[in-house]
Amino acid sequence: MALWDTVWPILAALIPSAGLLFLFFFILKRILEADRRERAAERKWDAERAALRDNAREHPANQD
Repeated sequence: MALWDTVWPILAALIPSAGLLFLFFFILKRILEADRRERAAERKWDAERAALRDNAREHPANQD
């Protein structure tokens, strides 16, 4: 029982820090994933705009 009485205060001090570490990791991971998706969407949008611009240059009579 003496070992548990020694270990419990240490665990009680480390559990909140471990919880905050997990929360920080989870939030940072979600931010990085969102940034990756946003950059991919922006690249796709830029490619679509460039394709439309190139198409307009190749066929100027099709413009409204």
